[in-house]
Amino acid sequence: MAFMTPSSTVRVDEIERFNRLAATWWDRTGPMRPLHVVNDLRLGYVLEQIAQRFGRPVGALRGLRVADVGCGAGLVCEPLAARGATVVGIDAAANSIAAARLHSGAAGLQIDYRLGEPEAALHDGELFDVLLLLEVVEHVDDMAVFVRDAAAHLASGGLLLASTINRTLRSYLTAIVGAERVFRVLPRGTHQWAQFVRPDELGRAAAACGLVAGDQRGMAYLPAVHRAWWTRGLSVNYIASFHKPEATAP
Repeated sequence: MAFMTPSSTVRVDEIERFNRLAATWWDRTGPMRPLHVVNDLRLGYVLEQIAQRFGRPVGALRGLRVADVGCGAGLVCEPLAARGATVVGIDAAANSIAAARLHSGAAGLQIDYRLGEPEAALHDGELFDVLLLLEVVEHVDDMAVFVRDAAAHLASGGLLLASTINRTLRSYLTAIVGAERVFRVLPRGTHQWAQFVRPDELGRAAAACGLVAGDQRGMAYLPAVHRAWWTRGLSVNYIASFHKPEATAP
């Protein structure tokens, strides 16, 4: 794969698996159904956090530059672009990017989809008001390096939102045993428990980039009825916000 580099943080087997799933990304009743259910809930959080950070009405995104790193087929990119944001979507799976371009083109949306990892796909000096790392950091080999490479492109005062799965016994039973083996709402092998990211690990990676921690929120998902909701606990799925302090004049 030409876009892989010696310093790559993305696992080749993860790219191959998402390439196989690319044709099903936009099928709300297929193997990506859980992602659609979670995305419906998560999008509201993303819009709420952006509104709070930039002091604007919820959903008013015109003038903001957003990068969705690990965008898949564009499930988050499209609603953000439809609300006026300038959106760049990045993914290391070629088939996912192809599916994203095809779907956004049919919807009449202008989204800049790029193949690769942050270090290669984002240009030197290219900055964004909002960076999204949604359900991606658990699929890379070196989470801290991946976050660092992405955060290097966050503008002063910008917002970074990351969602992932905590590495706990409960997450193993829920996300792997329950979702993949019992209810089979996710393809077997979708997740590797050892790759899950604890909140403190994510927090340290963000802090190393000079980011300040904000909100944290847990999410529950019930496979039997395909329903997701917010929780106080962070033991399985969670989302966290960070911001880059405003630059001060010398």
